[in-house]
Amino acid sequence: MSEKPQLSFWQIWNMCFGFLGIQFGFALQNANVSRIFQTLGAEVDDIPMLWIAAPLTGLLVQPVVGYFSDRTWTRMGRRRPYFLWGALAATAALLVMPNSPALWVAAGTLWILDASINVSMEPFRALVGDQLSPRQRPAGYAMQSFFIGIGSVVASMLPWLLAHAGVGNTAGPGEVPDTVRYAFYIGGAVLLGAIAWTVLRTREYPPAVLDAFDDAHPAAAAPAVAAGDVDAAHAAHAVVPRPSRAGVAWLAVGGAGIAAIASAGLDRQLYVLTGGVAAYGLALLLAARARGDGLFPTIMRDLQQMPVVMRQLAVVQFFSWFALFAMWIYTTAAVTAVHFGSSDVQSAAYNAGANWVGVLFGAYNAFAACAAIVIPPMVRRLGLRWSHLVNLWLGAAGLVSIAFVRDPQWLLLSMVGVGFAWASILSLPYAMLSDALPARKMGIYMGIFNFFIVIPQLVAASVLGFVLRTFLGGEPLQALVVGGVSLFVAGLCVLRVRAHQRLPTAATTALQE
Repeated sequence: MSEKPQLSFWQIWNMCFGFLGIQFGFALQNANVSRIFQTLGAEVDDIPMLWIAAPLTGLLVQPVVGYFSDRTWTRMGRRRPYFLWGALAATAALLVMPNSPALWVAAGTLWILDASINVSMEPFRALVGDQLSPRQRPAGYAMQSFFIGIGSVVASMLPWLLAHAGVGNTAGPGEVPDTVRYAFYIGGAVLLGAIAWTVLRTREYPPAVLDAFDDAHPAAAAPAVAAGDVDAAHAAHAVVPRPSRAGVAWLAVGGAGIAAIASAGLDRQLYVLTGGVAAYGLALLLAARARGDGLFPTIMRDLQQMPVVMRQLAVVQFFSWFALFAMWIYTTAAVTAVHFGSSDVQSAAYNAGANWVGVLFGAYNAFAACAAIVIPPMVRRLGLRWSHLVNLWLGAAGLVSIAFVRDPQWLLLSMVGVGFAWASILSLPYAMLSDALPARKMGIYMGIFNFFIVIPQLVAASVLGFVLRTFLGGEPLQALVVGGVSLFVAGLCVLRVRAHQRLPTAATTALQE
């Protein structure tokens, strides 16, 4: 075995440049989709259900793409075909989204957009592990963080910048303003161009060459076997163990919840939560009957055999991403209503407030880029767990403070805390996990880890509208407070994680989307 050759700065630049386009698309989606939904007639408490496309597509797409990209080799390489096809579909969705003639079209387009971006994004995370030696991976992840920051800041602020350039920022009933439409057109061009650059300027190692490098089988422990022996363990267990009581229990609880919601006439959004519980129980039962090394049994086996650290991080990720989803869904409705005094989507005040939300989202990404410089020395002084706790609590303070600030300019200060939390969420969980992943299964484990990003978003989509309407007076601002509390709880849960002792130096600059 041998060590991978060291790549030059520009080779790493070319490899990561596509992330600029991916983040451009995600930032436009996060900052503007709620605005588009409201413009097309969505009620505030229905918005979470419309947003369900984003996490659900990630849940389905990322592990599937990870599984297949680990097993792909074509003339274009291993990961690059997924970059290209995902980019083409995402670009088309970005062009359609602001021209949606009806709410259902916009919701369907969000499914396509998010699925396409996920097809491109998931292999990008694995590409760094494929192409770079352990010594250079921090540089690769740091380069990704640079492009994440640039893409997020520019895309989030683009409608505001276009408005200041004289582009129309209001429109008639059911029409999206030109500032948003042109921002999406620009985003489509940037996304396709950036990913095409990486596809054309990057080469990949063939599978046989990749498997010969000495980092292909890291010595990291999984719950039952060493991670280097995971493939051997899978080969030795062609049949997943018979279903435990857990599968039956999950299915029963989910079924009972569905029946209770139907009989009591509760909010239909709760079906997402109970249906998900039942679906997980059914998946456990089906996995017990699945044979061989196909897509479904492989994902289910790897899910059950994932490293202990991943299990501990799952709880942290749940509360972290629940808070982020609440922020992405409700910031536009909260800021326009409270800080700009209008919920009328055709009014100048509402659209000025919606543009300002784009500025705020750009600001927290800019603060996250600054936080990326601060986090490594913080980790050296405090350690991984305490650093992540501090950053999550800064984010909690930032979200809660929005409820007390009335001058929209001062909301920029709230975004400082959110930016530190965002930078930490994108880096330190991966730092605590990275040494536990075998290189040959990098793609599928990154996809499985995405479950713990997606599940809290599905829960948020299921319960936030119900909670807002039933307990919080229908005020979107209170959903941001709930998000702040969730980040506080996430910080407490970090203390349960047993981080690997050799990670702090290598991985703390590793920012990923």
